[in-house]
Amino acid sequence: MIKSILKSFLLMGTLVALLSFDLPTGWFNAGSKPKSYEMGIEKAAGQDGNNAATIKSIDKKIVGFGTLMQQSKPDKFLGKRVKMTGFVRSENVTTWAGLWLRVDQPGSQQPLSFDNMGDRPIKGTTGWTKYEIVLDVPNNSSLIAYGALLDGTGQIWFDNIMFEVVADNVPTTGSINGKKSATLEEPTNLDFEK
Repeated sequence: MIKSILKSFLLMGTLVALLSFDLPTGWFNAGSKPKSYEMGIEKAAGQDGNNAATIKSIDKKIVGFGTLMQQSKPDKFLGKRVKMTGFVRSENVTTWAGLWLRVDQPGSQQPLSFDNMGDRPIKGTTGWTKYEIVLDVPNNSSLIAYGALLDGTGQIWFDNIMFEVVADNVPTTGSINGKKSATLEEPTNLDFEK
């Protein structure tokens, strides 16, 4: 009897180990409900058959989000406009998901710029799709943080994240000082009818 129980625990432990994901080097999980998600590397799940990062809900109902993220010094991007590109695939995303990028300043909880794709969310089931975030990295930046997030239930995979400096005429996608940028492409709604 004891041998059967021990074998059952060993089998369950082996299954949990096989089904769980290892965190990718340099990345960590966070969010308002990180324990409601499995996050890490899924082998051979990437666009090209290589590895991809994944966030998968484990609770049936989640009010909140989990993120797999990284942060780094902004030094090579200071005073420049940066485009973060990545590919995301989704399955049964009930609320929303997205890539995100945040530029922080020293001594403040208020970011200098931020975009989490909240205004262009990934929902439902999608194939591999390329997404872009473009933000300014002011000279007084102290940190850049970035990753992917899943709000609610479902699963996402993300792969091939890239950063590049772009010209100042490339429109930004996010916000300045935590608020939507007041700079428009051209004069708009001058008759106040909208």
